[in-house]
Amino acid sequence: MNTFNRRTAVRIAAISVVLAAIASPIAWYVTRENTEEGTVSLAIEESKRLLQHFDVNQLAGPQAEARALLAARTFTGGLFDIAEIYDRQGKKLAEAMTKDGAAIEKILPGHAVPEYAKAFYASHRLPDGRWVMRIFVPLQGEDPRSAITGYFEGVRIMPEWQHEQMLSNALTTALMIALASLLCGAVIYPVVVHLSADNERKTREVLDSHISMMEALGRAIAKRDSDTGAHNYRVALTAARIAEQMGFDDNAMQSLIAGSFLHDVGKIGIPDAILLKPGKLDDEEFAVMRTHVELGEQIVTGMGWLDGANAVVAGHHEKWNGKGYPRQLKGEEIPLSARIFAVADVFDALCSRRPYKEPMSFSAAMDILERDTGSHFDPAVMAVFRPMAGAVHGALVDCSEEQVRHLLEQRVHQHFAS
Repeated sequence: MNTFNRRTAVRIAAISVVLAAIASPIAWYVTRENTEEGTVSLAIEESKRLLQHFDVNQLAGPQAEARALLAARTFTGGLFDIAEIYDRQGKKLAEAMTKDGAAIEKILPGHAVPEYAKAFYASHRLPDGRWVMRIFVPLQGEDPRSAITGYFEGVRIMPEWQHEQMLSNALTTALMIALASLLCGAVIYPVVVHLSADNERKTREVLDSHISMMEALGRAIAKRDSDTGAHNYRVALTAARIAEQMGFDDNAMQSLIAGSFLHDVGKIGIPDAILLKPGKLDDEEFAVMRTHVELGEQIVTGMGWLDGANAVVAGHHEKWNGKGYPRQLKGEEIPLSARIFAVADVFDALCSRRPYKEPMSFSAAMDILERDTGSHFDPAVMAVFRPMAGAVHGALVDCSEEQVRHLLEQRVHQHFAS
């Protein structure tokens, strides 16, 4: 399992567990409440059914208490352990209870004089752990708009088996929710991995096309300037190694590598008579040659993924002391990527064989870089490059274009694929 798949599996598993941990208690609570309300609703409906056999209009007059007592006794022993009937003013007319009801009557919470218009219930837990349900039902005719003539209140001690069954049902629902959350994560994981692999494949294809285009442009520029493509690979690799030591993130590294390949892209617009002139350029010709920086900026600016190369393209001829061109930027005004590139570019130019010169020795090249540190080169960049220069030179001095391309390719994919 690769790093992405492992990280995805851990995250999906964590989310599934969190969802299960959150959803299960909620499901348990909701199921328990619904079951309790269902039990209460059933008791209320049964109470109303029994009350249909009792004339609710007979709760007044000399026989009211006798009739109420008869009704109360009808309710006790079956559905309720305590049954109470009140008249419309809230005066208790009758009360009947079972032996268990009599045992708990005095420990039940008191309540105000009845004056409610709709049936409701209250749930209590007795000190000994038993669950007691109290039901309150207004007495009125079959027409819900008719006047209330009295009130019925019943107390039922819920059997332990019923309580356990309610808890069991709630627990079963909670476990099913938890299992569903975990199974959902297990089902989502392969889908996410598949989509990620497909997206990664397409990203690699786009990346490869971008890199190929970048390399092609770099080689085309180098060939036009009587150079080889190997120079761009070596400079980009050297600059990348310096930047890694200086803590560049992937985005900054992408810009640096692209800029290293395309730093001289503006030379496409320089006439051959000037670009390929074997001798020294006069002032007018040198002024034209300098315009390759501006031309390069125009080419890469606004070109999407190439836009990041702008810093190197625009600043690779600037100098630390402000005597470079085209803007005479000084010190940290010059983008760091351009300062890094300047060291890598000059070092490679000095150490490489060209049609017009032999390669300079490593020590001679370093002497020149040291001499120009603080004038041409950023001292901080040189401080990073100095200890690695020998290793860089040893690794690249005898490499062919294909070999150095392979070395750079590893870093390109490392930084461009993120």
